[in-house]
Amino acid sequence: MIGRRDLLIALGIAALASPLPCWAQQREKVWRIGFLGANSASSSEYRGSLSALKASLRDLGYAEGRNLAFEYRWADDKYDRLPDLATELVRSGVDVIMTYGTPGTLAAKQATTTVPIVMVSSGDAVATGLVASLARPGGNLTGLTFFSPELSAKRLELLKEAVPRITQVAYLQNPGNSVARANLTVMEITASASKVGLQPSEVRGPREFEGAFARMAGQRVDAVLVGQDSLLSSNYGVIAALAEKQRIVSIGPKEFAEAGGLIGYGHDSLDLWRGAAKYVDKIFKGTRPADLPVEQPTKFELIVNMKTAKALGVKIPDLILLRADRVIE
Repeated sequence: MIGRRDLLIALGIAALASPLPCWAQQREKVWRIGFLGANSASSSEYRGSLSALKASLRDLGYAEGRNLAFEYRWADDKYDRLPDLATELVRSGVDVIMTYGTPGTLAAKQATTTVPIVMVSSGDAVATGLVASLARPGGNLTGLTFFSPELSAKRLELLKEAVPRITQVAYLQNPGNSVARANLTVMEITASASKVGLQPSEVRGPREFEGAFARMAGQRVDAVLVGQDSLLSSNYGVIAALAEKQRIVSIGPKEFAEAGGLIGYGHDSLDLWRGAAKYVDKIFKGTRPADLPVEQPTKFELIVNMKTAKALGVKIPDLILLRADRVIE
């Protein structure tokens, strides 16, 4: 007959030998995203973009502090720093690298052929050699892209239609972004057909904006087309104010008009950030980047800022206003 003491000892041994409860056995993996930013961590635009990305990741079941962690590297608008920063992220052992814009994506691609890369956006991923094709990107890189050259040409057409009197257009670009050259080539064809002169205006940092607009005024430029680049997009408000100060009509991406530019045309950038979360989720679940087709935005908006039009004394044709998706009064 087993005594009480022996019974307790036997039960204790059995408890130690039995499997731990499920909650103690399962420790959820913490996925690490290496985020390569061309701009500054203090940029208000990219704080909003990151918020949209993280909200979409939460909807997919990923939350910082539980099963998700970010490693950030910021170039502070110095694109020549991007390659070293990308290499740092690779060495840190992150599960995936996320970046945006052609310079950041090129730097990530050159830094690794094994760590999955998700590009939130790039000007033209095929033309710049980032992917082999949209349907079959190949390699370790996938994500979202848009056809920047065609969009730039369309913006030039819209600007001439909205303000027919213009004769000299400056193209504000960052030469550090390789897609700028492709944009200019396509825009030159449109400029010739529209009978307007097209002058490249290069800026490599925020301190160069005032000088660029002073030169435009001296060259009798009457319009400016603002390129779609990380340096420019994080300073749309400054650029719009300088254009208005010099009495120069302006057009750029959708967000440019929201920041005070005369006209904006393009896709919603936040949609790309939300869409990028789905790529991350699929990669975490085992899908190879090479098997995930690159996507493009399908919805484009035309925005007219009538406050800016009034400040410049510009009358926007009724046909443009009727076509506009939004008019800022």
